[in-house]
Amino acid sequence: MPEVICLGELLIDFCSSDADVSLGEARAFTRSPGGAPANVAVAVRRLGRSAGFIGAVGDDPFGDFLAGVLAGEGVETTGLVRLSGMRTPLAFVAGRSDGTCDFSFYHDAGLVGLTADDIDETYLAGASVLHFGSISRIDPAARAATDKARQIAAAGGLIISYDPNYRRRLWGDENEACRRIREGFERTTVTKISQDEWSCILGEEDFSGGARQLLDSGVELVVRSEGADGASFATASATGHVDAVNVDSVEFTGAGDAFDASLLVDLLSFRADGVSPGELDESQLQWIIGRANAVGALTTTRAGAIPALPTRDQVDTFLDDEQRQ
Repeated sequence: MPEVICLGELLIDFCSSDADVSLGEARAFTRSPGGAPANVAVAVRRLGRSAGFIGAVGDDPFGDFLAGVLAGEGVETTGLVRLSGMRTPLAFVAGRSDGTCDFSFYHDAGLVGLTADDIDETYLAGASVLHFGSISRIDPAARAATDKARQIAAAGGLIISYDPNYRRRLWGDENEACRRIREGFERTTVTKISQDEWSCILGEEDFSGGARQLLDSGVELVVRSEGADGASFATASATGHVDAVNVDSVEFTGAGDAFDASLLVDLLSFRADGVSPGELDESQLQWIIGRANAVGALTTTRAGAIPALPTRDQVDTFLDDEQRQ
């Protein structure tokens, strides 16, 4: 059974070959496998832990391609559903040098395509972590599937990880989006929120105030990724900030997902020693977030999401070089 199970969207990213242009201005695109939870699953494997994926793709050549990518990366695909007569979701992405991206999505049955009947309790119960994002909370059927998975994970004592990656264009109503996204924090153990999404989701810019909201609701570890400024973290007893590492960035797609994967891999190591996310002290969190910053940064040095995700050896070598400088 995989240690980390990621639930959500699996799609094709068509990334602009031109930097700092809008989607309408882009002249060419490069095909890349993606989808935030799928990116996390592959990154977890490359960082040395087992991973599985629950999601859906169309019964078409793009679906064949994505299923092959996951299998080729060693991600367990028992939970991957093939939707007969449906097209695999596509995302067109234009990245900018400041880390922001312009997205446009094309799909038949929603980006996730799951129903509650697709969730296998036995499969989930054998894992240690469930990771999901907010895109699986848009469509009612996928939301029901996600909520069923969360309930099973909570009952089984899994670490539940939530990345509320807000994509405004995918939601019909902003108020509905905020309500559904905030529902996702229920039963969550760990959440990573980007600085761009922080105030929209939590209603304030301040890190300590927003983190306190989440901690009071039961989240054990809150992390805010802040791009070139690094990342901030908080538990009920520890808070701090870790500076970013400097790299020559090419594209930012998938960096946050790589950060999530590193976070989960290291939390699993501490859990094996009997330390839960909420029990980590400041020095342990500094180390964990520092590694996550490095993994995210390395992902920006290559184009694409899944193709750019680093291996554990690459991360260790990079950090060793950083320490020697």
